[in-house]
Amino acid sequence: KTRFAPTPSGYLHLGNVLSFLITASLAKKHAAKTLLRIDDLDQNRVRKEYIQDIFDTLDFLEIPYDEGPKSTAEFIQDYSQLNRLSIYKAYIQELKEKNLVFSCDCSRKTLLKKHPNGHYTGNCRDRGLPLNKKQTALRLITDSKQTVCIKSYMDAQRVHKLPDAMDFFMVQKKDGYPSYQLASMLDDIYFDVDLVVRGIDLWPSTLAQVYLSNQFNQTQNFGQTIFHHHPLYKKDGEKLSKSNGSY
Repeated sequence: KTRFAPTPSGYLHLGNVLSFLITASLAKKHAAKTLLRIDDLDQNRVRKEYIQDIFDTLDFLEIPYDEGPKSTAEFIQDYSQLNRLSIYKAYIQELKEKNLVFSCDCSRKTLLKKHPNGHYTGNCRDRGLPLNKKQTALRLITDSKQTVCIKSYMDAQRVHKLPDAMDFFMVQKKDGYPSYQLASMLDDIYFDVDLVVRGIDLWPSTLAQVYLSNQFNQTQNFGQTIFHHHPLYKKDGEKLSKSNGSY
């Protein structure tokens, strides 16, 4: 099973369409089922019209899927990630009990002061901030020597290390919602997805999610998922983004 996993934080653009078409093509080639999974944890940016745009786009392109919501109302009632918050929180609690996370209150401005690209350098790891302090994120204690195995659709299984950008990556955001890395990994497991198709820009996320899955005995099979990272559709040399109004 594979999936479409758009975010309703803006209207879809041609980059999303490219990913939909590649995913649908691979699903057809391998007689795989396809899930529509809409990632709506960024609640400050979610709009009903953006959710509806996902259904309208798939309908206009005549791209079928086998599982998932067929309307905005059905999505909100049965498929929203808000319905799975208890699952995410249980895994975050397990990380706390294993002493695998620390609390961080760094702002983006602070991150840029510490690293030219804003990568996190472990500033709060030894500060001992309470894990339940408001307006703080929870970050995973990562090991730069630990490796992950990735099964690629176009290549053999290979061993990789986390990139610098994923050192101490977040598992819970400052707003209390789980991070993309944790929620996406758990959702793919929850829906039995075993072929993940995404843009090459999400390669660091794939490494982070497989790394994270290895921290739990019950999610280690996520490492057997097959990943395909496709080239991005670019305009004037830049990748498209909902946040800057790409279409």
